Amino acid sequence: MATRRVIGAEHIEAARRRGRLTLEILPDDILTPLAEETAARLGLALVQGPIERAAVARSDGATSLRRALHRRSPKWVAPKPVPPREARKLGKLALVGSGGVGATIGLLAAQAGLARDIALIDITPGLAEAIALDLSHASGISRSETRIQGSTSFDLIKQADVVVVTAGRPRTPGMTRTDLMAANRRVIRNVAEAIKTVAPLSIVIVVTNPLDEMTAEMLQATGFPRERILGMAGTLDSSRFRQALAKAAGVTAADVEAICLGAHGDEMVPIISRALIKGRPLDVFLSKDAIDEAKRDAVAGGGQVVALRKTGSATLAPAYATIELIDHIRGARAGAVPVSVMLKGEFGLHGVVLGVPCELGSRGLAAIDELTLSEDERTALSGAAQAVRARLGESGS
Repeated sequence: MATRRVIGAEHIEAARRRGRLTLEILPDDILTPLAEETAARLGLALVQGPIERAAVARSDGATSLRRALHRRSPKWVAPKPVPPREARKLGKLALVGSGGVGATIGLLAAQAGLARDIALIDITPGLAEAIALDLSHASGISRSETRIQGSTSFDLIKQADVVVVTAGRPRTPGMTRTDLMAANRRVIRNVAEAIKTVAPLSIVIVVTNPLDEMTAEMLQATGFPRERILGMAGTLDSSRFRQALAKAAGVTAADVEAICLGAHGDEMVPIISRALIKGRPLDVFLSKDAIDEAKRDAVAGGGQVVALRKTGSATLAPAYATIELIDHIRGARAGAVPVSVMLKGEFGLHGVVLGVPCELGSRGLAAIDELTLSEDERTALSGAAQAVRARLGESGS
């Protein structure tokens, strides 16, 4: 039980010395007669409490920080607030290749309303038209406002903002991505000629394997600036790496930050030095052997899907990885994302297409973020560049 407060003359005198004009007397307080007399003599009003007080005004953290900085330096001026990012809707998204990856990109793009129009093109008669009609039927449920068309004619990609190329032969069990070089090079050259003629201002995202080599082929065949020829690989590789680390650590992929650079294949370079689990270095959660196993899983991820499917390669994860790039292009996401682009001295490498951290915007590549890497990671990145050059040279490029 709380002790009752006794208010004597000394308390009245102390309150008056502090400049108080009133003193609150609570119901349980004992006020001595001398205290009452002293209060009357000193002009201190005794007020029966409890007195209802106004709520303390609270401010958000940003306002509190701004006020504190102003008190420390009255000349300090708060910076202008950054306006919220507004994602741009594409006028037209063209998908060359209407197989599993192309069809899934179309579905995700239509659901998210990324473009006013989606055009699907495939050399197989009726395939693109069927996918387009199927997606259009789904709009009665999804309420998507995106217009979707399919055709065998490249005329449909006219005025496309972004062209995604998934056309080409997929891997089958036992095949490496490099085994697709000769067949898919012919496909890329034919597609490049059509894009150059019909959609000369478009940004091109290459998904066809072998990814880095086919991106180089697209760049050469179109004659477009490097800013507008992008290879989708690092986003997919990074996703697989994050999933492998999450599984090993017993956490969710949302708890992991990690990227992969280099080539899309055996020369992939998972960046261990910058990877985090719940904001902490990997070795807090995983042993070196577990980290190495996660790296191997990331490199072999695509092959694992091929081995299980037997008649094709991965479709869902590559489609999501492509949508991630499109979101960066249209301003729905910010920051660097791994993309295969032609290097012109970045990371000390010249004249080779390789996956590196890129800032993207409405014109494609905006900047390359030259991260600080460990010596081993830089060596691995150089090795990946040599391997890509060698494969292009061996195949007669």
